[in-house]
Amino acid sequence: MKLDVLLGLQWGDEGKGKAVDFLTPHYDVIARFQGGPNAGHTLEFHGSKHILHTIPSGIFHPDKINIIGNGVVIDPVIFRKEVDGLLARSTDLKNLYISRKANLILPTHRHLDAAAEAAKGVSKIGSTLKGIGPAYMDKTGRNGLRVGDVHSPDFNARYQQLRNKHLNLLKQFNYVADFEQEEKLWFEAIDLLRTFTVIDSEYVVNQYIAEGKTILAEGAQGTLLDIDFGFYPFVTSSNTVCAGACTGLGVAPSYIGDVFGIVKAYCTRVGGGPFPTELFDETGDRMRTTGKEFGSTTGRPRRCGWLDLPALKYSIMLNGVTSLIMTKADVLSGFDTVKVCTHYKVDGKITDRIPFEINENIEPVYVEMKGWADNITDISSYDDLPTELKEYTSFIEKETGLSFNIISVSPDREKTIIK
Repeated sequence: MKLDVLLGLQWGDEGKGKAVDFLTPHYDVIARFQGGPNAGHTLEFHGSKHILHTIPSGIFHPDKINIIGNGVVIDPVIFRKEVDGLLARSTDLKNLYISRKANLILPTHRHLDAAAEAAKGVSKIGSTLKGIGPAYMDKTGRNGLRVGDVHSPDFNARYQQLRNKHLNLLKQFNYVADFEQEEKLWFEAIDLLRTFTVIDSEYVVNQYIAEGKTILAEGAQGTLLDIDFGFYPFVTSSNTVCAGACTGLGVAPSYIGDVFGIVKAYCTRVGGGPFPTELFDETGDRMRTTGKEFGSTTGRPRRCGWLDLPALKYSIMLNGVTSLIMTKADVLSGFDTVKVCTHYKVDGKITDRIPFEINENIEPVYVEMKGWADNITDISSYDDLPTELKEYTSFIEKETGLSFNIISVSPDREKTIIK
């Protein structure tokens, strides 16, 4: 058996949560492989909205195993709030397993995040200030605390050692932090974390593969935020590409099966950084309002723009995508025309490649297509979609060489078309 991967092909917020929830009935195991609570996966069903930050999006299916992999960083306080919210909805958590090797976010990590971001001034990257970057820095610096450490008799001493290191760093920023109450809540959340089943996830996942169980690896953020291949330095601190599933779960590349790439019918991003097709006019405002484009983690308004094919092709190449999923096709209903960026004009030259220096000198080259007026949220068959939307998706399929096997026409779980 192979391990399938589902990930975003833009700057995150593509609708991965809904897609995972929709696909979960076809899998035995859902495993999150990277990122932290800076990601928010939104699911809607039975008239309710649910936002997950750390726990895999298959959790609402009680017969499925959900794994938080070693590549994830966990804030125990946010995890506790997430658990409390799920228990309030009578969600069964007995099949939620956590990797011993997943790293922990400390209260001081969040303060380090805030201090570093403030020090950047106008050059700040738009961090969610959740402590993700500093936690990954401690991981790669071999200083981090991991989930498995919470069961060690000297855990408190290890915590104090790392905390004191962080306090010395904060002094360099002239940053004074009073986090006594935060620390109290953190240790209470650690007590809750100790009640969950922790596993050597690399052994467990490989055993599941050997047993023939079907596994879907769930990514967070999006490809264009990858630490190596994203629009650096305005990126996250982990590998959001398909290869991250191998290191974030401990599986060999030869075990990767299908790779589902999720893309919005247009583009959005949160925070700072280059965005070649960004719209600053009423069209962008309309996308934001209609699509309810506000961050599920921060609540910040998302920047909106037309679909970017050079960036999409780049993401497809990096991930070895085998099929596409389109979300939010309904948001573009009612536009007289829709545009697709097919190339960039950089220093007077036309290219379809992402340049090393991504700045305001990039000029998008657009193809304009006829829009569709129909409200598509109640359509359940691809054949019944407006001709203009089918022409839009066909154009993207021809350009990328891949098919849209799933098209979402509303946030609700049931409003999903299988092509």
